[in-house]
Order: sequence, then structure tokens, then C-alpha cells
Amino acid sequence: MKTITEIQRLQAPAKMPQSLAWDGDSLWMGSLATKKIYHIDPRSWSVTWQCDAPGLPFGMVVVNNELRVLCGETDQDNRIVRRCIPNHGFDTVYALPCPDDTGSQLSWDGKNLHVSQWYNQRILALSEEGDVEKHYHAPRGICGQTIVDNDLYILNTADEETDDYVLSRIDRQSGACQDLAKVPFPARSLAFDGEAFWTNHRAAGETVRFAAP
Repeated sequence: MKTITEIQRLQAPAKMPQSLAWDGDSLWMGSLATKKIYHIDPRSWSVTWQCDAPGLPFGMVVVNNELRVLCGETDQDNRIVRRCIPNHGFDTVYALPCPDDTGSQLSWDGKNLHVSQWYNQRILALSEEGDVEKHYHAPRGICGQTIVDNDLYILNTADEETDDYVLSRIDRQSGACQDLAKVPFPARSLAFDGEAFWTNHRAAGETVRFAAP
């Protein structure tokens, strides 16, 4: 299996970059160190807006003109999906508890929000009310996901303490999973900008744009 081709490796605007989302023109990043959400202009690599999150922003995705952010909250690390309105901040009312009170990464297919459960090695497609409508199995623990051309692309690993990470694709019709490329660092989150993927090398404090073989 071939290795991904790095296109850019950039210093993240904050330590411990975790969540990523692409809105069609720019990149969003959430930091576990600052508990903030950053709007980034990818051309100048500058922050144009930021706001505090209600918890640790583990996962994030663009839903229409808004963000959904999966946060770890309270001393019990309850996992809750929150709504963030760009240039305004977080909705204080909207709160969607994750099934089984666990989840880390998010994706959106235009209808359903998809929540990944790392240690359960599965992705759940949720209704607006948070009910599970469908689930997909992964071969390893999931640390990033995005939907491209109706397929689920995931970053996954069998051992998060190693540099042995894999980019895989799940066919949403059949549920079949195919490994595509090695990722030679502990990656966190996955976004697609129409041409290439984005992820975070969290331990290094860097955001990476890459192409799959």
C-alpha cells in the first residue's frame, strides 16, 4: 500500500489542532488546547474569526451555512453535538447528545449527520432527532471522517500510540471498506476541499494537506 503525498504542512493557529471542516472556500479548525474554533483563510493561512467552544472540540462539519461541533463536556466528558453560527458563536440551546454518550468525528451528507465511535469502530448516521438510521463498520479505530462523492473516507488505526495510520474508503451502499493509503503520522480529523484532503498532525501542532495515491 502506497503512502499519502503531502502537499502542504502548516503550523496550526493553536496547539493540539483536532477538528477540521471545509466550507467550500475556507478551513475551520478546533483546538483541544484552547477550546476554541478558528476560521482560517487557506490562501494567507491567517485566522479571520475565532470563538470559544462549550467543550473540547473533537469533531466538526459544515451543515449548510453553519457548523456542527462534537464537544466533550463536563468532568464526565459527555459527548454532545453543538451548533455554531459563523461570526456569531455557539447556540446556547441546541444540544444533540451522542448515542451511547460517545463519539469523536463528524461528517454530513446533505441529510444525515454521521458520528464516528472510535473504539466501537463504527459510524452512525443520525436523524435530526439523533436516532440511528444506519451504521457502518470500520476495520480499525476511527480518528477522522468525511464524505466525498457519496462515499465515506476515514482515517483509522489499530494502535493510536504508533505512526501506523490508514486512509480508507467505505462504500455507503454496500458497507464494504477498502484501504487506500498509509498515513505515516498520528492523524486527527479529515476534510476534503474538492481537490485534496486535510488532516492534523496533532502532536506536532501542524495541519497537513495531502493527496491520496
